[in-house]
Order: sequence, then structure tokens, then C-alpha cells
Amino acid sequence: MGLTKTEIFTEQQNQMAVWLKALAHPARIAILQRILKSNTCICGDLVDELGLAQATISQHLKELKNAGIIQGTIEGVSVCYCIEPKTWKLLQNQLGNFFLSYKGEQNCC
Repeated sequence: MGLTKTEIFTEQQNQMAVWLKALAHPARIAILQRILKSNTCICGDLVDELGLAQATISQHLKELKNAGIIQGTIEGVSVCYCIEPKTWKLLQNQLGNFFLSYKGEQNCC
């Protein structure tokens, strides 16, 4: 039986791809910027601030949460979202190392 495409890559490569896929939408970047700015966020605030429908915001939050980038806690009828600190630190370190691995300009093409 053959390997699935993800099985030929390292766990770290697969995880980084999941995180980057979750980040690869301008609405999700805006959501993360809002969460980072306030250090916490309630979904209703995002609807008012970003001008997107509640269902759209919820879908983007779900993608970020499924990737482990944010976490949410239920407070009454609202869900409060914040950065998941362990994942954020891993993402920061792995992306930093990835970008720092470039050795500078070379005469390659």
C-alpha cells in the first residue's frame, strides 16, 4: 500500500503547513491581529470590527482553532478567543528558523 502525501514529510513540515494554511487568508490575519492587539477577543466584536458576517467569522475562528493557533473559552453565550501560547511560540520559532536558514544572496539564477 502506498504512502499518503503527508507521510513522506516530517512531522514538523506537516505541522508548519497546517499552521501556514490556517494563516493563509487575510480575514484570519486580521482576526489574529485583533486578538493580539487586545490579548483576548469575543466573536461579536470581530463582526462589528471586520464587517464580515457572523457565520464567516465563526468559520475563520474554527480554522484557526483547529490548527491550534487560538483557543476559546465559553463565557455565557459568547466564546472568548485568545492566542494559544505554546503553539504561537512553536510557530514563531519554526518560522524564524526557516527564514534564518537562508544564507544570503548567491549566484544561482
